[in-house]
Amino acid sequence: MKRVYSFLKELKANNNREWFNANKDKYLEVKSFVEDFTQKVINGLAVADPRIANLTPADCTYRIYRDTRFSADKTPYKTHIGIFICPGGKKSIRCGYYIHLEPGNSLLGGGCWCPPAPVLKAIRKEIYDNVEEYLEIIENPEFKERYPEVGFDRVKTAPKGFPKDWEYIDLIKPRDYTVLAPVGDAFMKSRDVVKNIVSYFETQMPYNNFIDYVFDEMGESEYER
Repeated sequence: MKRVYSFLKELKANNNREWFNANKDKYLEVKSFVEDFTQKVINGLAVADPRIANLTPADCTYRIYRDTRFSADKTPYKTHIGIFICPGGKKSIRCGYYIHLEPGNSLLGGGCWCPPAPVLKAIRKEIYDNVEEYLEIIENPEFKERYPEVGFDRVKTAPKGFPKDWEYIDLIKPRDYTVLAPVGDAFMKSRDVVKNIVSYFETQMPYNNFIDYVFDEMGESEYER
């Protein structure tokens, strides 16, 4: 992992095609390491979540090349590496497990990011109807320690169709039902990094399962529209 972080630091300082092409061999080594690392996490996590057992690193890893067509930032390469381990692959809107490798800004996370409006409404309804079960998950001491903030990009008032005076109204204000756990570079560089990541994701699994129940109930034809 040290080589990965070293390469990303160099890339951040030299984010241009000339440098990248001159250091393509370094990148290919990093790419190979990340693929092997991803497979090890898949293998470890599949024991608890067999839905991901058949995934390959290609199903979960993103290209390092940036799409600059509609961005003011024209630097050609990402200076981080993202890995999304999800039963439906990295393009799925279902819940999954995310690894973000970036010097000084690494994190673990997951959940459901940017769900379509019908799915978001269904998630909120599921929480509203089963709030005790949801609270049991997010208030679990280990979960709360590792993932202190649940949900992001919150609306300011009660979502349409829900009572404003509901005591747990804040639980259904997020637009993104994701969780994040910042981790230090030392965490990612440790010998037990795969084991530790799997442990974090096992803690996250009940949360993912709760949200994914909405997808199971809706059926693919409904939430992919």
